[in-house]
Amino acid sequence: MPRPEQVKFANLVEDLERKGPLRTEWKNFSKLSEEEYHCHLSYSWVACWRTEDRIMEIEVYYAGSREKAPY
Repeated sequence: MPRPEQVKFANLVEDLERKGPLRTEWKNFSKLSEEEYHCHLSYSWVACWRTEDRIMEIEVYYAGSREKAPY
């Protein structure tokens, strides 16, 4: 992943830690399912994450090329 997207990803992780999984301010944010979300870091790079209602844990399960995104 190019350096600018790495920086954006680090900022996203920080936002997820501080503010929770609903990050509507991020570009192309969308809810993929009841517990899964994604947003674009740039045109070609995305991040996907999931959360569980029973525990306060967020797992980023993909950060990479939009062409290979698991959605």
